[in-house]
Amino acid sequence: MRNNQNRFLLFMLLLLYLLGRVLQLFAGKLPNLVIVAFHVFPPALFALVHGARIYRLRGILVFTALCLGVSTFFESLSLRTGFPFGHYKFTDLMGPKISGLPILLALAYVGMGYLSWIVGSALLSGGSKPLSGRKALLLPLVAGVVMTVWDLSMEAVWADIDHGWIWHDGGQYYGVPMSNFFGWLLTTYVFYQFFSLYLRNHETIPSSSGHWLLAIAFYALSALGNLLVFAPASMGNVFVDATGKHWMIPNILWTSRLVSIFLMVPVCLMARHAILKSRRQGKVENL
Repeated sequence: MRNNQNRFLLFMLLLLYLLGRVLQLFAGKLPNLVIVAFHVFPPALFALVHGARIYRLRGILVFTALCLGVSTFFESLSLRTGFPFGHYKFTDLMGPKISGLPILLALAYVGMGYLSWIVGSALLSGGSKPLSGRKALLLPLVAGVVMTVWDLSMEAVWADIDHGWIWHDGGQYYGVPMSNFFGWLLTTYVFYQFFSLYLRNHETIPSSSGHWLLAIAFYALSALGNLLVFAPASMGNVFVDATGKHWMIPNILWTSRLVSIFLMVPVCLMARHAILKSRRQGKVENL
């Protein structure tokens, strides 16, 4: 009974996130904070519910603490020094801030950070082997790349079209500096590595755990949701970054869609294949 209740709750959170992506079509007609909240809270709650089932309450609380602690440290450091992401500042789009850092951004790390960890775990032997040796070092890197790909798909959209933050010095990727993506990889690798040490010698996908396909589907939905992003007609076709350089908005949107289709979706398909292969071998049950 409890297993079915958990599955229902996880599925409802997935649907709430889908609603949030659909609400993007009504940007300008709905409060921006409402749309952002639907992007952030469902993945974060999904992480807590799913993670408690996989790693027990203590495990997911450790993950949450590491994720919030490390991401907040590096984001705050970059806001003040430019390292590791670059020089930028947040607007009021994401709501209340503490020392210039939006609270909702920190929660976004938890939700997508957990989903990226799950996808990365699935990619490496279906997550069924004990986390030790080279795998304890490789999994944090793979999961970090998975989450950085997610940022690659939406960074320019949130900065240039939604104006969630402003890059002071512009950058090579539609006004976003390349240092941003190396900063994402560094930040995520660090908190994943700490969590990897916490889980050492344990399976990242315990054989008694379930609902894995829902977690992978959630990450895939974040990719497909990018296909629903459109720029308001009032913006025109050009975005001008802080350095005065012009970028074509249709190019920004199509790059987001292509990254989503040809990077994020294939990653999900490979993760799904690895999980199902492990299931056929009797290593993972109750998908």
